[in-house]
Amino acid sequence: METSLPDFRLNDGSRVAVIGGGPAGSFFTYFLLSMAERSGVDIGIDVYEPRDFSKPGQSGCNKCGGIIYDSLVQSLATDGIFLPASVVQNGIAGYAFHLDEGAVRIKPPIDEKRIASVRRGAGPCGAARSLLASFDGFLLGLAEEKGARIVRERVTDAGMVDGKPRVTTISGPSEAYDLLVGALGVNSPDLKFFENLGTGYTPPVTTKTYITEVFLGDDAIDACLGDAMHVLLLNIPRLKFAAIIPKGEYATVCLLGRDIDQELVDSFFRHPEVVRCFPAGWSSADIRCRCFPSINLGRAEGTFGDRFVMVGDSGVSRLYKDGIGSAYRTARAAAQAAFLTACRKRISRRTTGRFAMRSPPTTGSGKSYSASPA
Repeated sequence: METSLPDFRLNDGSRVAVIGGGPAGSFFTYFLLSMAERSGVDIGIDVYEPRDFSKPGQSGCNKCGGIIYDSLVQSLATDGIFLPASVVQNGIAGYAFHLDEGAVRIKPPIDEKRIASVRRGAGPCGAARSLLASFDGFLLGLAEEKGARIVRERVTDAGMVDGKPRVTTISGPSEAYDLLVGALGVNSPDLKFFENLGTGYTPPVTTKTYITEVFLGDDAIDACLGDAMHVLLLNIPRLKFAAIIPKGEYATVCLLGRDIDQELVDSFFRHPEVVRCFPAGWSSADIRCRCFPSINLGRAEGTFGDRFVMVGDSGVSRLYKDGIGSAYRTARAAAQAAFLTACRKRISRRTTGRFAMRSPPTTGSGKSYSASPA
């Protein structure tokens, strides 16, 4: 006999709000709707995402490097998500490590035989229309195909009214939702809405990074970077890590360090090992698309509670800087926890009492769920 059941349940007609349509929000929506479809439960999901991932530049940018590993591609395929060739910009066959004394190339770990670079938006400022193949746009499209409603408006407020979440946009307040999901990156100003919910949510500590998109052309990419992700561990004050990632005709440059500013960026591009990664005569003065986004340094506090959960960067740290992989894992775990918790009473009512679902672990634990004798 089932005991200690929560009052909250997702039933036919339940409504979920997801703030953020990047990978974490799209993954959560896809998984929750897939589970509901298989169980014959009709759930409505609204995904609030004002960015247009089909447009180059800031309006479609997600301020990320964009690396996915073979293990994630295989996991996505298991879940019925197959990446089209147009989404993958480059296949990465290995790593080139650059030190002050020189460079060495190594193969990836045995269980990560293939690596791919993807574009999180449609490309940098001034990009040609031929680059319109966005990883984030592809995932959001999958969520919409599953039945989600995409709300192309920026959220101006979110809170609890009579014990249920509500979301406000420029069009006005929404009706009550049964579950509120925060799928925001740490660069989003909308994190303040979740801090004000009174649930104890505290965003993770962050540090500033530098990301730029450099146009080189196919020939220069092949000659200078090839099919490798270039990792630079250089003796430059305040610089901890740098990477140069080939993506079609462009290269994405990411810098991580302490108090990153333009002076540090200029020092990086002047370093001899960096100069050797670019064609002769190239100058960083030619860069048109750059930003100084934040990256989290650890997990947040209070990431789940009564009728709300945080997924992606705003909830946990990136595992080995694998932001897309972290989005996948946290979103999938949160969707499983939300749906299976909601279905416990319904499942036990439909059986003769011989089987009941185990109580799910806390969101983000990554543990599996199974049926067991009651």
